[in-house]
Amino acid sequence: MNTISYVFIGIGLFFNLVGVIGLHRFPDMYTRLHAATKCTTFGSIFIITAVIVQSAGIWALEGAYPSQSVMCIHAVLALVALLVTNATGAHAMARAAHRSGEKPAKAVVDDLQEKEND
Repeated sequence: MNTISYVFIGIGLFFNLVGVIGLHRFPDMYTRLHAATKCTTFGSIFIITAVIVQSAGIWALEGAYPSQSVMCIHAVLALVALLVTNATGAHAMARAAHRSGEKPAKAVVDDLQEKEND
């Protein structure tokens, strides 16, 4: 059980690190938002899954710790909240940036510009 949790934590930390590197390397707000949203969502999914596996394993094997069941349920709720709010928040930030006139780096065609002017 510990090995599986450690593997999930390692994968999660790797994707979070890739997201941080993307935040520093990408040139504009849109690509930085993409790196932050995709990588940290995926990394956080693995880290929360490690918490779920660890707490469910302790709860199932030992059964004497009801706090582990509460931790498992809270981790599942946090995972659902993360999946819903992260994508929605990223969409809202990208839309606000586009409406305020933020231009993507090296953009040739802006399909949304035509739709807003009509």
